[in-house]
Amino acid sequence: MTKSLRKTRNDLPAKARAAMVDLLNDNLADAIDLRLHTKTAHWNVKGPNFIALHELFDTLAEELEEYIDTTAERAVSLGGTAHGTVRMAAKASRLPELNITDQEGEAFVEALCDRYAALAKSTRNAIDDADNADDVDTSDLFTAFSRWLDKSLWFLEAHLVR
Repeated sequence: MTKSLRKTRNDLPAKARAAMVDLLNDNLADAIDLRLHTKTAHWNVKGPNFIALHELFDTLAEELEEYIDTTAERAVSLGGTAHGTVRMAAKASRLPELNITDQEGEAFVEALCDRYAALAKSTRNAIDDADNADDVDTSDLFTAFSRWLDKSLWFLEAHLVR
């Protein structure tokens, strides 16, 4: 939990800003972890759809970086600190560890689908939390990320035969 905030002229109440910094850092940890899961799948994927998945995973990882940066900057703009190191993210992430023993493309796609869906769900919950704190800007940030996660999940699921 955020113990202290830096002084800012931001007009959100300090209690709301502190809650949003915590919420942003929770989401930041998951997003950093998801980016690294996606990049790990990019490096290790094998199988007949190698090049398509290799390129898709790389694109998703690159696009996640933009959201990670925006999230961290929002936490700092509210007077908080962005908890953005790999160790901080690993400690705080709510995502399960990625199993890299099965490196077939479909196994990675399934695993990433589960993680993208989980982060999309927690991001939608974060939208509600930000709305309840009357922080429309943080809510907007989460809304944009939720939309991107849903689109990315669709791209991933399109590679699964059902």
